[in-house]
Amino acid sequence: MLLSLNGELSLSKKFNSNFLKEKDNKKKLFFKPISGFYLFLMILWGPIMLPLIFLGFRSALISGLGLSPFTASIVLIASIIGSFVNVPIKKISTDVPIVVLKEIKFFGVTWTIPKLELSKKETIITINLGGAIVPIILSIYLLLFMIPRYEIMPLITYVKILISTSIIAYLMKKFSKLVPGLGIATPGFLPPIMTTFITILIFKAFTLSNPFFIAYVSGTLGTLIGADLLNLNKISSVGAPIVSIGGAGTFDGIYLTGLFSMLFLLLI
Repeated sequence: MLLSLNGELSLSKKFNSNFLKEKDNKKKLFFKPISGFYLFLMILWGPIMLPLIFLGFRSALISGLGLSPFTASIVLIASIIGSFVNVPIKKISTDVPIVVLKEIKFFGVTWTIPKLELSKKETIITINLGGAIVPIILSIYLLLFMIPRYEIMPLITYVKILISTSIIAYLMKKFSKLVPGLGIATPGFLPPIMTTFITILIFKAFTLSNPFFIAYVSGTLGTLIGADLLNLNKISSVGAPIVSIGGAGTFDGIYLTGLFSMLFLLLI
């Protein structure tokens, strides 16, 4: 058993080494997560746009949600810094088929036979501090403290948030896509646009409710539920060693949906 395993491993290493050499001879690979043109735009407009975006988000948190300037700044700063922190919550193992070349010698003749085996592949599920935990905590704070304090009919506002969250979760589940090696992707500005549109339709129903409460809470929780939680059963198919809920931090769908939907409401 040990000899057979060692033979398979050495042959597999030799095969992989030859394959890599052949690939290197053909071309050199450079990993570019973004295009050069997009990187140029980020360098050009970053120093101008980032402060404006920060001030816009801060204004939305203050005037829309009723947070104090200090609290709004703390939320934004914690989200930016926390985007670099991923907290492990679960580890899952899946069986991945691999092809191993087995070498058999018989009366001086060597036979190379491909053999299909199963290999254990582990994926660590994490949750991002800035992209998920901070928005969730703020949503809970709004639900438990701000809405009962400032809404004329809190129960009606809760019903509106429940309806909006359910619709957004359904749509996010429908439009989210599994990208092998990356994770669960959502299409750009679609979540905040959907959240804004749904909020405009329902915030005046029965009695006037604060649309910013509805937009932030339903956008944040709806995206979390629809794009992430309802797709956890697909994580084993991603093929990535680490998958993060709210993984891109401040640029993730969960974080941006709540903030951008409020900005859209301010502009409307």
